[in-house]
Amino acid sequence: MARKRTNDSERTRQVVAQEAARIIVGQGVRDYRVAKEKAADRLGMNGRGSLPGNTEIEAAVAEHLQIFGGESHQDLLRLMRTTALSAMVLLADFSPRLVGPVLAGTADENSAVNLHVFADSPEIVAMEIGDMGIQFRSYERRLKSRRGQVEVYAGFEFNHQSETIQATVFPIDGIRQAPMSPIDGKPMKRVDTDAVQELLQHV
Repeated sequence: MARKRTNDSERTRQVVAQEAARIIVGQGVRDYRVAKEKAADRLGMNGRGSLPGNTEIEAAVAEHLQIFGGESHQDLLRLMRTTALSAMVLLADFSPRLVGPVLAGTADENSAVNLHVFADSPEIVAMEIGDMGIQFRSYERRLKSRRGQVEVYAGFEFNHQSETIQATVFPIDGIRQAPMSPIDGKPMKRVDTDAVQELLQHV
């Protein structure tokens, strides 16, 4: 009986994760928690056992894109990674690193290209972008450090080769310690331009 309850719980989590993936890809919802709650509500599964974790939802998104995106998703991913590399070259003075869905392979047409850049101050990055004649808007991003503290970082969003680039600015020594991923609670995976070039050879 306990085994059946376990199987039912796993099945519920799987179904909710798959529906959340459809919502994320289809509606452009970026917040996994919101997508999960929408999925559970849509399926009438609120309060029916534990809901899937973010890692389960990310896996479901990857599976959904692989099944339903096919060749077109691979083309999109190649295009977004090519654009990421170009933006990283533009911001080369700030040791840019690619992070997020474009790196993970879970990006869709609603995703931005997420970069981490490193400078003495955000203003220096803003001046550099402005001097290139690029229009941008500023934003703030709250990220958790390894010590569990939530820290606020400035960032700049701009368009480059028809894609949205979000460059979040960290102190120069922040390159040695990535913030925690909201997906799995581990340090975010970051890669440099060489790694992005290598990724492009395998897409």
